[in-house]
Amino acid sequence: MTTIALCQIPVSPDPPTNLKRVKEALARAEGADLAIFPEATLTRYGRHITELAEPLDGPFVSGLAEAAGEHGLPVIAGVFESGDDRVRNTAVALDAQGALRAAYRKIHLFDSFGAKESDLVAPGAEPVVVELAGLRVGLATCYDIRFPELFRALVDQGAELFAVIAAWGSGPLKEEHWVTLVKARALENTMWTAAVGQAPNPAESSDGYGVGRSMLVDPLGVVRADAGTGPGVQLVQVDHEWTATARATLPCLQHRVL
Repeated sequence: MTTIALCQIPVSPDPPTNLKRVKEALARAEGADLAIFPEATLTRYGRHITELAEPLDGPFVSGLAEAAGEHGLPVIAGVFESGDDRVRNTAVALDAQGALRAAYRKIHLFDSFGAKESDLVAPGAEPVVVELAGLRVGLATCYDIRFPELFRALVDQGAELFAVIAAWGSGPLKEEHWVTLVKARALENTMWTAAVGQAPNPAESSDGYGVGRSMLVDPLGVVRADAGTGPGVQLVQVDHEWTATARATLPCLQHRVL
């Protein structure tokens, strides 16, 4: 068993406020082997991200690293990484000592539903699998969930768990899309999938980001936990023996032709 803390926090435009919320959530995650926070934990989406983006050795990631080391708990969280003309939407993976083990730059940018993330963010190019808490974790961010080929690539790199972080936008059918897609990526790859979104932030509700609905979905697409819409930290368990049972029942990865 691996215990994961789904850390569904609201996100402010102010990085120090968000770092404080991360530290509070980690204090509530006692007993977890891995803590996962949303996309854009550094600061809420908006044109200000180009001003607040930091290098990976900047104060926010350094603060995450210090907190991870203090609690002896690996952390995955979303930040905006400074670049040349545009920032990167980056998921950082820190180990239990606070060392940076991987940085995944979001490949698929949200140029949909009237938004154009690519105006501010440069896309990444490489799928990333990182070893944390004794597991090979495949990283994905928000709009990536709509692209099954990325998740197949993570399988081919040896992923044993998908960690999907998001600042999912609200709107007609959008929440339904999120739930359906997370379940589909888990089922079609017979893979435990931990998906963590921002909790709604009433103080910033006009932008529509953050629907909550952080989930743990098992390898047969069954939702084992759903955090609903409110902020909170939920501890969930990944049963690795069940993965073997599910794949014996549904050996679709063995049956791949392409």
